[in-house]
Amino acid sequence: MKKLSLVLLLLLATAPVMQAQKYACVNTDYIMRQVPEYNQALNKLNKFITEWKGEIEAKQQEVDELRERYQQEAYLLPDNLKQRRQDEIHNKETELRALQRQRFSAGGDLDQKRAELMKPIQDRVYNAIERIAREKNYAFIFDKAASATVLYVGEKYDISNQVLEMMGIKPGSVPDGGGTAASPSSAGNASNTRGGSRDASHKNAR
Repeated sequence: MKKLSLVLLLLLATAPVMQAQKYACVNTDYIMRQVPEYNQALNKLNKFITEWKGEIEAKQQEVDELRERYQQEAYLLPDNLKQRRQDEIHNKETELRALQRQRFSAGGDLDQKRAELMKPIQDRVYNAIERIAREKNYAFIFDKAASATVLYVGEKYDISNQVLEMMGIKPGSVPDGGGTAASPSSAGNASNTRGGSRDASHKNAR
């Protein structure tokens, strides 16, 4: 209740300012899914994910086979060979963990590839939003996709289709199926955007 009361007080305190200024909202998730290059980038990203998963699975299979063979033969091996085989298994497990980190950890290959493929598209979206804001003198443009605190926005305030038109894209030309890249658990999510104030405008434009 305290949190709700604080939100209401803030809204009341800022109401005169909000009424005096023009504002609108966008849905960057919807906008991104309407950009043909976005879906192409997702397909490329998923191909990398599939390839990297295959590498990891092959490494894991190699470790499993070495461990199984050792368990079957350990009772026949002298101590020095046992140690050698154990070291080999340990080294392969270390390589496997290093590859997993390289591909799918924070800042790893997946994050870098996602930024490489998605950032140019995110920048296009932001630039279109910025241009509309300047041309129509909007003081605020909120992102419905980025804020869990936005409970309702009237359709007349949603300028997402105007953003698409500014980008030269016909709204609805791409079925809004919400395609996504595989996650790290099934293979790898984060998108890197411009820093500073630009993140507030499109931080969830994945």
